[in-house]
Amino acid sequence: MSDEQIVVGYDGSPDAAVALEWALGQAHRDGRPIRLAYVFEWLTVAGWIGPGMTPGMWPDEQARQEVEELVRKAAAEAAAAHPDLTISGEVLDGPPALVLEECSTGAGLVVLGSRGHGGFTGLLAGSTAVSVTAHAHCPVVVVRQETAGAGREGHVAVGVDGSEQSLLALGFAVEQAALRQVPLHVVRAWQPGREQWHLRGEQAREAALAAHRADLDEPLARWQAAFPNVEVTVEAVAAAPAGLLIEASRNAQLMVVGCRGRGGLRGMLLGSVSQQLIQHAHCPVAVVRER
Repeated sequence: MSDEQIVVGYDGSPDAAVALEWALGQAHRDGRPIRLAYVFEWLTVAGWIGPGMTPGMWPDEQARQEVEELVRKAAAEAAAAHPDLTISGEVLDGPPALVLEECSTGAGLVVLGSRGHGGFTGLLAGSTAVSVTAHAHCPVVVVRQETAGAGREGHVAVGVDGSEQSLLALGFAVEQAALRQVPLHVVRAWQPGREQWHLRGEQAREAALAAHRADLDEPLARWQAAFPNVEVTVEAVAAAPAGLLIEASRNAQLMVVGCRGRGGLRGMLLGSVSQQLIQHAHCPVAVVRER
């Protein structure tokens, strides 16, 4: 059992509910306590008071009490349904992304729903999800409603490109596969330049793919020595990474990626790959970065 918390971004929305449900399942596996964090962002603009409003009218004390009751009730109901887990909740003030990043400092995992209301409005449409996944001090899992129960009996998948960040993701993925007692599927997307496609023959492409698979032998051997019961399969494909990883998530219960990569996964969190995974993967997505 770890003392590091699982922090759940919670605002009472349906997406927050599925994030909490996912976190409860994770806590049963790794024994970590759960902390619900409602980030209460003041909906005022400095120097501006709306019609009929006076400073301090919004949000008022009653609104805050309602939010605190919402979090207290959610934590109490979860604790009653899962008496073997330690579950708490609190209301925090400030910009959601910055507050959740601060919460992640002492956490083992942060879990977010894909959309919400209150402090998490438009989570994926705005910068919050990108900011938290890019800057959190621990892995972040994003759970969409339609993927919450996906692949419960499926494997864990991980995108690896040989970069340091992707190798951290590999370690996290192996541990998660071991906790779940399911196989691990390692995916390496290799996307040669346009000129290389024309210049390389079929044998050369196959040799390149074999070399990419071989690059994974050493890190996989280390992890398999630590977790010998985890069955591992490796897939190296000459393809665009976003589509390949989305497809690889189809029968998975969790897709794991690094914060940044090289080659086909370069700038993952700042480009289109992470956004497509978070919004289109067929299962929850874990983004891992160095602490």
